[in-house]
Amino acid sequence: MSKTTTAMPPDTTPGRETPMPTMPAAKPPLVTSPPSETMPAPKPPLATSPPSESMPAPKPPLATSPPSETMPAPKPPLATSPPSESMPAPKPPLATSPPSETMPAPKPPLATSPPSETPMPAPKPPLATSPPRETPMPVLFKKDFDKLPRWDFEDVYKRGGQPMQTTCPQSLRRSADQSFMRSFIPDVRLFMHKEHLSVSEWNRLAHFNNPFGFMEYQYEDVKVAVDLIPEPTHPLLLQASRQPGGCVRCAVVGNGGILNGSGMGKEIDAHEFVFRMNGAVTRGFEQDVGNRTSVYVHTAHSITTSLWYWKPYGFHSVPHDEGIKYVLIPEGMRDFQWLTGLLNRTTVPAGAYEGMRPWTSYAGQFDEERFYVLHPDFLRYVRNRFLKSSVLSGKNWSVVRPSNGAFTLFLALHTCDVVDAYGFMTEDYAKYPNYYMEREKTKVVFYINHDYMMEMKTWKRFHDAGVIKLYQREREDSH
Repeated sequence: MSKTTTAMPPDTTPGRETPMPTMPAAKPPLVTSPPSETMPAPKPPLATSPPSESMPAPKPPLATSPPSETMPAPKPPLATSPPSESMPAPKPPLATSPPSETMPAPKPPLATSPPSETPMPAPKPPLATSPPRETPMPVLFKKDFDKLPRWDFEDVYKRGGQPMQTTCPQSLRRSADQSFMRSFIPDVRLFMHKEHLSVSEWNRLAHFNNPFGFMEYQYEDVKVAVDLIPEPTHPLLLQASRQPGGCVRCAVVGNGGILNGSGMGKEIDAHEFVFRMNGAVTRGFEQDVGNRTSVYVHTAHSITTSLWYWKPYGFHSVPHDEGIKYVLIPEGMRDFQWLTGLLNRTTVPAGAYEGMRPWTSYAGQFDEERFYVLHPDFLRYVRNRFLKSSVLSGKNWSVVRPSNGAFTLFLALHTCDVVDAYGFMTEDYAKYPNYYMEREKTKVVFYINHDYMMEMKTWKRFHDAGVIKLYQREREDSH
């Protein structure tokens, strides 16, 4: 039996073995004394003393003292001290210090720093800087001008595309009269249709009084009518059947008394095209004025008043030859109201002709494809370049315009090669009645809205220059 001695730590001499006990290992007592030789090493106490060399290294305490050399490196504390060399680099804090060389460059902040070299798409401009929508200009009034106002664009006119092509050696387009040729614009726009009244175009034309523009009118009142005007699908004159020599020969027949007893009817009808206007009475006067009509020019006023004014002379309807072309001069607001009813096939909605059915005034021959409306630019061009009356410099400037006969003659000058004028005022006008329908001698009436004397001198000058042939009774009587 061995002596009882104080327990000693196991012998750590190299090569010496401690015999295995024959009894199972007991749980270590909860005492702090060193264990028996025969008992396995207990779990280390929660003391702060350093462990025995033979015990496995415990988990490091949560103390702040530096770890033992044999202990694995603990996770770095959340302190601000620099990390150990053997530790992986932690994620950079959200500080402003420059990032580690091994870290990817962070995304640039949404600051005002210069953009990267890759070009960014240009931003859309803000709506505040976009140009304002064009609107109709303020209305101008005739009473605010004591004479015809002059604008920088007064003599600017829309063009109508390809001018008339001709091989006619006698064509007025080959005139030797330099004064006429300087003023003549062969491709000036003749007709207006629904594509011609944008806001910008309105603002240009609103500077001119009627019928040369839309001064004093409201944009919506005119546009509702113009938007109904169809674009012409055929030229005013179909020139497939040119007469010998390749010339388009036209007669323009006015209502002057010089034709009374003239016997010019057959000569007039022999022309390829015949233009007439206003109260074009032919029945009973065929020997003097002929009976053919290719183009009839009118205003809403002339087509309505002629039916009662000339009724005593046998005028019961406007000319209505098969295939006739009707041309309207839009001289005022009443003409646009007329157009609204005519092209909508409804009664006129307002104005002087309210309630009327306009298409019934064309004797069954009205056809949109054969209906034309003269452009205000064409009317202003005729006045400015050929028939500019001195009255335009006075207080009555706004009512003065060329006559319907004058506009008709210039329409023929822009669509024909050769133009012969009949029934226009000549120097000996006092010898004849006012109109050819009047059997008795009447005094010629001069209306304030037309400068007849200036027109008479213009026709004589054109005749002398060979631009037109003007029928003059005195010349005929001398042969």
